[in-house]
This record gives sequence, structure tokens and C-alpha cells, in this order.
Amino acid sequence: MPDQHTDKKPSEAEVEILQILWEKQPCSVHAVHEEIARFKSVGYTTILKQLQRMLAKGLVVRSKGKGKSYDYSASETAHATQSKLLGQLLKSAFRGDVNELVMHALGDSKTSSEDLDAIKAFISQIEGNANEGNTNTGESS
Repeated sequence: MPDQHTDKKPSEAEVEILQILWEKQPCSVHAVHEEIARFKSVGYTTILKQLQRMLAKGLVVRSKGKGKSYDYSASETAHATQSKLLGQLLKSAFRGDVNELVMHALGDSKTSSEDLDAIKAFISQIEGNANEGNTNTGESS
């Protein structure tokens, strides 16, 4: 049986909670419930149970809050979690083919010209970094 602390893949509902925590942490169960209730009907005890499961999985950390309550924070940054999820998606759904992933992402969505400009700039930056790495022989100047 795999160690529950090494398998930190969050469910869709857990990602919703993590998004709230990344933006507003630390948060009480009440604060998380209030935020989710703005767009989805869900009970307080459901959120409490999800946070307890997330704590057991190592997705969140808990600290003493006001009174008898606890505050929760994400155990990893949004970037770290997103990178792990994307890596898992790339490996499982695209068999590691980055080109296929990017083609699906750009082809299946409504990509704005601003998004395309940002993507082009990012690609240019990556190409520049790759070229610098190729010209760097490891000798000091």
C-alpha cells in the first residue's frame, strides 16, 4: 500500500480548496466554506472532512486559529502543485509528448492574441536560454 504522504495528487474538489488557500491563507474551515458556498452548494461538514483528508495526505498544514478552531494553509505553493499535476497529465494522457500537450491546449481552447503574444515571448526566452547554454563551454571568462 503506497504511503499516503507521498501520493499528494489532489482531487478536483481539493484543488478548489487549495486555490482558496493559495489566495487567502491561512483560512478557517468557516472561511473556506464561505468562499466555496459563493459558487457551489456544499455543507460545512463536507469542507471540514475534505480539509481533514487533505491534512492526512499532506496537502495542507494546520495551525491553531481563534478560539477552538484551526486555520489551514496549503503545504506547497500553487506553482509546485500545478507543476506536479501537469507532469502527471503529461505522462499519463500524452505519454510524455510535450508537443502533443501544447497542441491540444492551444487548439482546443479560445486562445486570445494577448495569450499568444505571451506564449511567443516565453518561447523566445526559452530559446535564448537554450542558446546561452549551448555557447557556454563551462570555461570561466
